[in-house]
Amino acid sequence: MKFMKLGSKPDAFQAEGSCVRYVSSDLATDVIVIVGEVKFHLHKFPLLSKSNLLQKLVSRASEESSNEIKLADFPGGPKAFEMCAKFSYGMIVTLNPYNVVAARCAAEYLEMIEDVERGNLIFKIEVFLNSSILRSWKDTIIVLQTSKTLLPWSENLKVVARCIDSIASKTSVDPSKVTWSYTYNRKSATSEKIIENVMKFPKKLESVPKDWWIEDICELDIDLYKRVMTTVKSKGRMDGSVIGEALKTYAVRWLPDSIESLASEAYRKGNKSLVETIICLLPSDKGISCSCSFLLKLLKVAILVGADDSSREDLIESISLKLEEASVSDLLILSRSPQMTIYDVELVQSLVDRFVTRWKRNMDSNIGEKNKMKENDFVLGHGSWLNVGKVVDGYLAEIARDINLTVSSFIELSQSIPESARPIHDGIYSAIDVYLKEHPNLTKAERKKLCGLMDIKKLTTDASMHAVQNEKLPLRVVVQVLFFEQVKSAAGIQGINNSTDADALDTSISTEENLAEMVPEPRKSLRKQMDNMKIKEGELQKNGKLTKTGSENRDPVQLPPSRSRKIFDKLWIVGKGHGNGENKSSDTSGSSQSPTSMIQVETKSTSRERRYSIS
Repeated sequence: MKFMKLGSKPDAFQAEGSCVRYVSSDLATDVIVIVGEVKFHLHKFPLLSKSNLLQKLVSRASEESSNEIKLADFPGGPKAFEMCAKFSYGMIVTLNPYNVVAARCAAEYLEMIEDVERGNLIFKIEVFLNSSILRSWKDTIIVLQTSKTLLPWSENLKVVARCIDSIASKTSVDPSKVTWSYTYNRKSATSEKIIENVMKFPKKLESVPKDWWIEDICELDIDLYKRVMTTVKSKGRMDGSVIGEALKTYAVRWLPDSIESLASEAYRKGNKSLVETIICLLPSDKGISCSCSFLLKLLKVAILVGADDSSREDLIESISLKLEEASVSDLLILSRSPQMTIYDVELVQSLVDRFVTRWKRNMDSNIGEKNKMKENDFVLGHGSWLNVGKVVDGYLAEIARDINLTVSSFIELSQSIPESARPIHDGIYSAIDVYLKEHPNLTKAERKKLCGLMDIKKLTTDASMHAVQNEKLPLRVVVQVLFFEQVKSAAGIQGINNSTDADALDTSISTEENLAEMVPEPRKSLRKQMDNMKIKEGELQKNGKLTKTGSENRDPVQLPPSRSRKIFDKLWIVGKGHGNGENKSSDTSGSSQSPTSMIQVETKSTSRERRYSIS
């Protein structure tokens, strides 16, 4: 810390109680200067030789036969006046970053200018400020902090502006040339990392990070911080990511940790001003340099403290630019009245809609590139789309537990992303499963709409096996999953177009009442269900279930027990005929044959090597 000593005489100021100061001297004092509640018993000559203002006031007091002078609204108070008085007496005065602004404002008030005496206090303080303080990083910050309590004097004397410009200029210096001390205590600079660097480069000082300055200025008041960051941005030499990190660090430093503190009336106004300031300071790229997680957390705070609509709109726009980076927990934003849901689904819907609109606009503007590749390849080449699809499905699974979430809201959010963003439908199936569980009173039409959101052809094997044991799904959906999985297994391929099979399936099932007699087993964990569903190859051959000759390397079909086995037996008999004219009727034909008898007929033909195909 820089300092400057003025004068050479010993300090002769003494106190009498808390409200009286006097100079210990053989000469009697002849003037009383009142500053605030403190009376200074001093001598006229030293004061008049340095202060133009005191010359005027003493002359006026003499005309009124008074020896008291009252200095109203004196900047810096009694302490600042005492420094000026000591300087007038030639006593030792030590200037430092903590008192130099007060001394400068007091000297200005007393008009201690060069016209009164050369080398006066104002001149000496300016030399100290320009040659020492403003060249020191931390001293400049200290001076800027102290200037807050001395407004408007410090502002009028350009002390604040000079400090801000000095700080902003230093932030853009090449880090390799930074030689002054700095603070860097964040987690990224752990003690282990420092030790490791010292061991690797024992003769080289630890490299200075680009954002070395951001923690030091976090101690500034929000108004001064805003001015510093605005000046830093205006110089155009600071990377947007560093500015984003600086704003994040400041928000973490000053925003309360608890929701109660954020929304409390005592701090509401200050928190509102802080949030709005941070939002307006976001980089010019609409916040794209800031992490999506930080922006979403900032949005949560902005909603809680009641930030103005324009600030929230800017923040939402910034978030929509990089929605693919969001996590489900980040999107769980509590709703506000009059919304009935727990979380603000409308806000997330708006974010997704903006992201999709921008993506489609970019696609349309890049038609040439789009035509060079297939649509699926184009989308898969952009992981952002897949990430958004995954996040939306995860978010749907979370909000599905809310009993106040309507089916229409669930469906609208699910359909807001195109199919290409959801190559696998396990996520949407999981969300539908949760919604059906938490909303047991849905109508048949609503269940049908929900299940229509997922494509059973895009379910993985695990999800399909879980679905066929899911008693909450409509029976028709369970049968479709069973049929498609059987077709895949019989054909030996992973993906097929089953439009024809689906048509056949619809005709094979007359009504759901035909299957109503089959009561599903209680739902178990997915892993346990999978274990129960596995059937050994020998058992399959013994029961005559789809064992194919000439396919030794193919895994045996694994059929689920209970409800799905009964459904499958019916379906297999309906969809499967015998080559020698045996029963080919469907459920709609009213056949009296039971599934068991039909299977027995099937097993009699196992001695003949025959390949069955699904018609």
